[in-house]
Amino acid sequence: MNNKYKNSYIVKEKELVSLSVYNVGFQSCDSLYQWGPGIRDHYLIHYIISGKGRYTVNGSVHTLTPGDAFLVYPNTEVIYQADAQDPWEYTWVGFTGSDAATILRATDFTKAHPYIHSVSNGNEIKRQLMHIYDARGTEFENALEMTGRLYTTLALFVSAATSKPPQNSANSYVQKGIEYISANYSYPITVEDIASYIGLSRSHLFRSFQSILGVSPKEYLTDFRIKQACYLLKHSSLSITAIAGSIGFDNSLYFSKTFHKIKGLSPKEYRSKYKKAQE
Repeated sequence: MNNKYKNSYIVKEKELVSLSVYNVGFQSCDSLYQWGPGIRDHYLIHYIISGKGRYTVNGSVHTLTPGDAFLVYPNTEVIYQADAQDPWEYTWVGFTGSDAATILRATDFTKAHPYIHSVSNGNEIKRQLMHIYDARGTEFENALEMTGRLYTTLALFVSAATSKPPQNSANSYVQKGIEYISANYSYPITVEDIASYIGLSRSHLFRSFQSILGVSPKEYLTDFRIKQACYLLKHSSLSITAIAGSIGFDNSLYFSKTFHKIKGLSPKEYRSKYKKAQE
């Protein structure tokens, strides 16, 4: 009797900017089941429940067993394969977002050693990963609960870290900037406001965002607002003017122009296209 299984859920659209679940699931693998060689476009953590297997990354092969975890970094070629005699069973979560790299730097995962042997709070990590799967769904509330559970899971890896790297000042500044934007994007804040909140000059803030995220503070703020606008256009009946005001634009024409520049459609066209797709 074959008792192998795979249960997975892929999120079709990531609504949240700071951290979003990409996929989540759990699997009991067949003998020598293999993924790769290949790359992912997102972060992916596996926690091993039972059995064993091999994780190949950076030209090295690592044998992993129950209680171990491994991380796949975006755009890094990897292979992971179940053992022939005792194939592993694992649970996983894939995720993206501007918070991801900052959080992972506070864990024991590194690009040189993207695995952890015998995670100290492994049972709780397994439980939280299953909670993410249980929260799956297509509604915004599902995305919120999945992301909340993901933050909790990553916090467990942070608390289990055996070495705390020195706080990178640019990381700290960017994280504070993201927090300020997340809390205040609906007001007509400016880059100067963000810099003042953190206590930096505008040029220093610009360099920090560029070095960590590869975008300017203004670009991040605009992208964040447009992401929220997309959600409101799809899930509310607010007018374009009301949506513009709700995300910090005091001029609806400027909002429409900015939206079109980023999305290639006017807000009205975007809403219409979404509604037709739902019919």
